[in-house]
Amino acid sequence: MSSLPTIAFFLILASAAVQAPFLFRKDGKADPVSHWGLLAAFLALAAVTARRSLAIGFPALTGTFESLVFFSAFVCLLCWVYGMQRRLAFLPLVQFGATVVAAALLAVASSPIAPKDVLAPIPALRSGWLVLHVSLSFVGESFFVASFIASIAFLASGDVDRRREYDRVAYTAIAAGYPIFTAGALVFGAIWAEQAWGAWWSWDPKEIWALVTWLSYTAYLHLRLVRRRKDALPSIVAILGFLCALFTFFGVNFLLSGLHSY
Repeated sequence: MSSLPTIAFFLILASAAVQAPFLFRKDGKADPVSHWGLLAAFLALAAVTARRSLAIGFPALTGTFESLVFFSAFVCLLCWVYGMQRRLAFLPLVQFGATVVAAALLAVASSPIAPKDVLAPIPALRSGWLVLHVSLSFVGESFFVASFIASIAFLASGDVDRRREYDRVAYTAIAAGYPIFTAGALVFGAIWAEQAWGAWWSWDPKEIWALVTWLSYTAYLHLRLVRRRKDALPSIVAILGFLCALFTFFGVNFLLSGLHSY
């Protein structure tokens, strides 16, 4: 069972290798197999989470390694769903980019900065509100991965029709991920904070950067829905939003100290 993260990692790499040649097809045709490899990677990573959860008697989401495994797993799942759906135009570059991000997350999980010891969480972390807070935050950010890749592709593309398709993928991903992230990062996070520390908001660095991330995507939706902007600005904001999300997890965890440091 301990080899499952490695198996998942190579499944993701193999999927990316299969996807790569299709990036150069002018007809935009999807490869027929890589999304099944990503589904297999998701199942392997889900098994890792399930095994660790049974070992500690609580959902395994409180450690860096466990969080990265969950994050990578859900990105793989979304890639599979994206490969199966037919409502959005399938864009191989978005699929490939998200697959690479899933592999990168799992690579970081296997590095020394992510301890792999199976340890029961401290009492402050044994809360159902924390499980909702962490899991929904990462589910929302998994959608933001797709918007991040699509926004970069939008800025890099010179084809008007293709830019329109990238814009639609970015918008639909943020529209889906935004309410999930809002519920997880802000609503359930505040409820858990009140239970754990006795305050809904403590100006903790992670709270501040989670709010900055949320405000970034709020600004994106304002630009798209209220200002009806479809130029480069919304894509730039979406990219900055995802970079803020990454800093909220990696930067705050390793560079700043606060109430979220355990």
